Amino acid sequence: MPKAVVLGAAGGIGQPLALLLKSNPLVTELGLYDIVNTPGVAADLSHISTPAKVEGYLPPNDGLKKTLTGADIVVIPAGVPRKPGMTRDDLFKINAGIVRDLATGIATTAPKAFVLVISNPVNSTVPIVAEVFKKHGVFDPKKLFGVTTLDVVRASTFVAEVLGDLSKAPEITVPVVGGHSGVTIVPLLSKASHPLPSSFSSDERDKLVNRIQFGGDEVVKAKDGAGSATLSMAYAGAEFATKVLRAVAGEKGIVTPSYVHLTADPAGGDALKKEIGADLEFFSSNVEIGPEGVSKIHPLGKITEHEQTLIKAAVPELVGNIEKGVNFIKAPKL
Repeated sequence: MPKAVVLGAAGGIGQPLALLLKSNPLVTELGLYDIVNTPGVAADLSHISTPAKVEGYLPPNDGLKKTLTGADIVVIPAGVPRKPGMTRDDLFKINAGIVRDLATGIATTAPKAFVLVISNPVNSTVPIVAEVFKKHGVFDPKKLFGVTTLDVVRASTFVAEVLGDLSKAPEITVPVVGGHSGVTIVPLLSKASHPLPSSFSSDERDKLVNRIQFGGDEVVKAKDGAGSATLSMAYAGAEFATKVLRAVAGEKGIVTPSYVHLTADPAGGDALKKEIGADLEFFSSNVEIGPEGVSKIHPLGKITEHEQTLIKAAVPELVGNIEKGVNFIKAPKL
């Protein structure tokens, strides 16, 4: 039965994420790791009347190895949060090293686990994990996911607000493609399950797209220097983890956007590269998840001229973000 692990479990995302995973009936064992407070978080969660057995470890005495032993799914929200005026790129210098070290632990202890990366900037941290796994000879592109679900959750919520009915939010789906920061976030509103009103102007559409792309800034500003999107991110991370767990358990037809290595499905990846007109290694698109991980990368299909323009704006940013992550591992250190 599945053992889920949260690396960065005592943080603003890690704690609510661990709570949601503890309450998930598909999880039978929960391993928690952080540099502080993890035994306390584990003790607290262990009193909840659900089947998952919880253990929490700190770095001493091979804590990371103990946490990861036997892991089936590893979720990584570790890192520092974004502060006002800070871009996801500013986070890179700190979070890149954290993610590299955790990826090394996974590569050596749980190389066959599904790895779900939340740590920002996702566009760069996922390539870091891939490069670490390649160095250890354990890279499986089908099992590495950048979690972009928060963009999807925001898009669904904001479209429901436009439609004036938040009760519809859970059933609204909006594919969000590209990456997971600013202009790389491309909501395909033309493919939303619930169409926007015919009276919706292009100005209103642009404002909605901008809100989906920069929803994180809204939260950072509202928290007034006290943090970033933690609760909504934990919800989104748990939602995506649940989809992976359901797929591993044998459920068919689970399709959701995720930022993946395009060799996870070479045919689908090549078709997607032709659509976007760029030879990218990573891109977020609708992926079908099966027991082995990514089973199919779906094409974008027919999109509007406006959405094509958004994709064109996203590509150069993505190229730079991916290179930054790859070079962090490959480039010789001075």
